Amino acid sequence: MSVNKVILVGRLGRDPETRYTGGGQAVCNFSLATDETFKDRSGERQKRTEWHKIVVWAKQAEIAQQYLKKGSQIYLEGRIQSREWTDKENQKRTSFEIVCTNFRMLGSRGDSMGGGAARSAAAGAADFDAEGPAPVEHEASGPEVSDEDIPF
Repeated sequence: MSVNKVILVGRLGRDPETRYTGGGQAVCNFSLATDETFKDRSGERQKRTEWHKIVVWAKQAEIAQQYLKKGSQIYLEGRIQSREWTDKENQKRTSFEIVCTNFRMLGSRGDSMGGGAARSAAAGAADFDAEGPAPVEHEASGPEVSDEDIPF
């Protein structure tokens, strides 16, 4: 048995770039930054940023292009995939990318989303999941619950 599953929460390092294959399928690429804070041996706080290459396919690629931009915070699920090629100096090179199967936009309503209306419209569209249920994101604009609604 083997598992190839990645879960990341980070911010886009650049605007998404979408292209279409010869068959008309959308493919979107962007970079995602994740941060880690730790104390070094001398006790000083250090921050390390990892950059991830992200690839999104099909309908989610179109959604990413429409609603995401540099600085947007997202939760994503996917798998690690390696890519090998030969460079100009005839050296064999390998790079790794995350093939995204599901993503969700995070942050406040106006946070890097260009306003509440765009985020609200995107929230339902971005919940598309190719593998299964995504974590529940609690929205502040959900229905209000009164004492009469509680069954006990």
